Amino acid sequence: MIKRVEPSGIIEDLLDAATEAMMDAYCPYSKFSVGAVILTSRNNIYRGANIENLAYGSTICAERSAICHANAHGERDYLYVAIIAKNGSSSSIEVVAPCGACRQMLYEFAKLSERDTKIIMSNTKRSKVVMASINELLPLGSGSPELAKL
Repeated sequence: MIKRVEPSGIIEDLLDAATEAMMDAYCPYSKFSVGAVILTSRNNIYRGANIENLAYGSTICAERSAICHANAHGERDYLYVAIIAKNGSSSSIEVVAPCGACRQMLYEFAKLSERDTKIIMSNTKRSKVVMASINELLPLGSGSPELAKL
């Protein structure tokens, strides 16, 4: 069930790390900065930030950037993903959820690890924090561990 949560402990730490990652966003066109972090089952945190390109199809989201970072270190079992974003210099008032491409990547890694990864989404003021599992965000996702073995 998608629910509002009060930031505390690990959630607060992950949102702090996502905020730091957001500062590394390269978004000269949209001015929409996004930071994401992944906490793995080995208790490692991997950061990602969105990186834009004039050819928008070449743009990579913060979530997929963090996934690539973790994967490059051999980590594919994710406990939590935290996402935070802002538009230009102003704070956001709404939470930002992963786009469809990011949901699909997170879903596939969740299936590989047999874990329903938790996604923490927050506005920059942290007055609104929402947590959902990847299965809640992509209830009829495509893919299974068996397909990855083909």
